[in-house]
Parts: sequence; structure tokens; C-alpha cells
Amino acid sequence: MASAGDRAILNSIFNPLLPVGECVYEEDIPKELKDTDDESPDCAEAKEQEILGVKAAEAGDVEGALVHFNRAIKITPSRPSGYNNRAQALRLQGKVEEAMADLNTAIDLSKGKGRAACQAFTQRAMIHRLQGNDDLAREDFQAASNLGSEFAKAQLVQMNPYAALCNKMLHDVFSKLQRGECAGV
Repeated sequence: MASAGDRAILNSIFNPLLPVGECVYEEDIPKELKDTDDESPDCAEAKEQEILGVKAAEAGDVEGALVHFNRAIKITPSRPSGYNNRAQALRLQGKVEEAMADLNTAIDLSKGKGRAACQAFTQRAMIHRLQGNDDLAREDFQAASNLGSEFAKAQLVQMNPYAALCNKMLHDVFSKLQRGECAGV
């Protein structure tokens, strides 16, 4: 049996577009949150197109990646995964509004549950954060956190002003201790 660390490493290899440790390893996802996966030949073909798209994106061919993601969506338009992947490629091209539309579609198709929703909420939260919409980012990070995203949980902590202040105070105390400035502590 692989450890959680081993699974995180394998996940980052097989899902390079996701933050490390993201709600992907099937054993770690509660049964009620798992994606229902279609085993039809169409679904297998769509998954293959997504794999080719990810490989193209890794090679720096975002246009080629989009071709594959578009094919995957055409083959199985009700699978949220293709929309998640295409959103990432669109975001890389600076097409943020189109990426957001795909993320909204992925969330709608997944009914806000499972791995696809977790990924879509996380991606959407990151876009909101980059745009300075921290309230919307918090909502999406919370939704992703509820679906098991450790990355989203960490982001929520970072966005909490009290946690940031506490971390700064601890950092200052430890720095003073290292410099010998806190005698008698």
C-alpha cells in the first residue's frame, strides 16, 4: 500500500496541472463525493483526448492542447473534466472570461460534487484571487475545501488576516530567539 506522500507524488506526475495533493487519489475521496465515471467507449476516447491535451500543454503547445480538449468535450459534452482542462489552457492564453465559463460549466455538470467540482472550484478561486475578488475566492476555496482540497484549505488559512498576523508574530518571536534577544522566555 502506498503512503499518502507516495500517492501525492504519483498524482503530481499523472495530473500535472493540479496543485500537489489535490483530491484526486480515489481512496482518499469519500464515496459520496466520488465522480460517477462512465465506462463507455466514448468516455475512454474523451479521456484519451484529455491525456493528449495535457501532454501538449506540458510541451508548451497550448493551441494543440485546446484542440484535444475541444475534441474531448465534443465526444462527451456532459463530462466536467474536459471543461476543467480546457479552462486551464484558456487561462494560460489569457482568456480568463472563457476559462471562467468553462469552470462554471464543470461545476454545473458535476452538481458541485466530486473531483471535477473540487478542481473547478479551486481553479475558479485562484482566478478570483488574481483578480482581487477575495470574497468570491474564499467562497470557492471553502467549497473546494469541503470536497477535500488540502490546497484550498491552505489558501483559506493564508487569506485569514488573523492567521497571517499570528504567523507573523510567531515568526518574529522565533527570529528574536535565534538572535538571542528573548532572554528569560
